[in-house]
Amino acid sequence: MSDPSISLPPVAPPLPTTTAAASGVGGLTPSSDQIVAMAVIIFGFWNVPVVRNLINPLKLFTIGWHELCHISAAILSGGRILKITIDPHVGGATIVEGGHPGFVLSSGYIGSTLLGGAFVLAGWDTLVAKVLSFVLGVGLVMPLVLVRDKLTILLTICYEALLVGFWFVDHGQALRWYCLFVGVMKCILSQTNDSDATQFAILYPRIGAHIWAAFWIIFQLGCLVAFAVLGIFAFKLTGEQMNDQAASFLPT
Repeated sequence: MSDPSISLPPVAPPLPTTTAAASGVGGLTPSSDQIVAMAVIIFGFWNVPVVRNLINPLKLFTIGWHELCHISAAILSGGRILKITIDPHVGGATIVEGGHPGFVLSSGYIGSTLLGGAFVLAGWDTLVAKVLSFVLGVGLVMPLVLVRDKLTILLTICYEALLVGFWFVDHGQALRWYCLFVGVMKCILSQTNDSDATQFAILYPRIGAHIWAAFWIIFQLGCLVAFAVLGIFAFKLTGEQMNDQAASFLPT
């Protein structure tokens, strides 16, 4: 029989169990190392012979958007489109008559970087990735109007199938990584040839083409870093919260 004069220590209440989602780490989120790794992989795939053909659809989407920005800027500034070419290996070209040259030339880099930044941000939010997947789906198909290569057409179908399939992987979470990969590509490799830099040097002859090329490379890399930092600090949803939010838009 216990002695009532002896006080027993209070029993501590049970500690609440914290799940990964509740602690804020639910769902794998991109890191700076992963973005750098993606950039290295993309650069390798873009330049290595034979292997570079495997990403032709994504290259055409990247180059096609670059040229579309040129076209839009030319029309908005009163210019006229004379010719458009798109090639996954040598890049694209838009021949313009009239318009504002500086605005038309810079629009390709700026427009590509901004869209690429949006895709980078999608790496931190499933709902944003779902919305941008429609942009990517249409963007993969549109360049085929100017392309007749059978391998590229087949690969485009595969990339489209992959895009659709990712909607059903972990409630669309896989779309975030697809969009992030595309975003990094668009930010670092919006054009494969030096035509824009050369045209800038002709327009502003006091500055060489190599300086213009370096300027736009630094601009795009700086924007990539800025969008990645924005994604880290602006999107703080857990995996469970992202699933709940994404479920409001075409749940899977």
